[in-house]
Amino acid sequence: MNYEPRLKTKYHNEMKKSLREKFQYKSVMQVPRLTKICLNQGLGDAVSDKKIIETAINEMTTVTGQKAVSTKSRKDISNFKLRAGVPIGARVTLRGDRMYEFLDRLVAVALPRIRDFRGVNDKGFDGRGNYTLGVTEQIIFPEIDIDKVSKIQGMDITFVTTATKDSEALELLKEFGIPFKNQIK
Repeated sequence: MNYEPRLKTKYHNEMKKSLREKFQYKSVMQVPRLTKICLNQGLGDAVSDKKIIETAINEMTTVTGQKAVSTKSRKDISNFKLRAGVPIGARVTLRGDRMYEFLDRLVAVALPRIRDFRGVNDKGFDGRGNYTLGVTEQIIFPEIDIDKVSKIQGMDITFVTTATKDSEALELLKEFGIPFKNQIK
């Protein structure tokens, strides 16, 4: 028996049909879909302390279930004591089943754990159907042990879709269960 993530099944069985009817697409192939989720953590303090990068990579790997990689600086910037090629962040790109699993855990478990949560801001669209969400604390994910966290870091989560307009991407992400501010009253 093959395992298929819950949100992937929901997308193929329910969401495609409802989105097609809502936007009156002629073909099923026009219906927007989620292609990847990119997580990025910028760590400016890593210039002075190398353990911050290792900790961030381990935490991000634990959260996503996929090995994170470090991002390196491209230029020398003397004001920040930064040299080219020095690790200054961590990132991971999720596709396929891991992407749907992460999205399911994000919506069902992590977002409700945010303090004073009143919904996700719907202003994070880029004009091409992609949405970026900023998370201020990595400890909202239950996989991370709070006692072992030395420093609270934030991260950016980008949802890349095939939607051509932001309104289509907004509807797609609402169907996936992301709680936007304007829908929570």
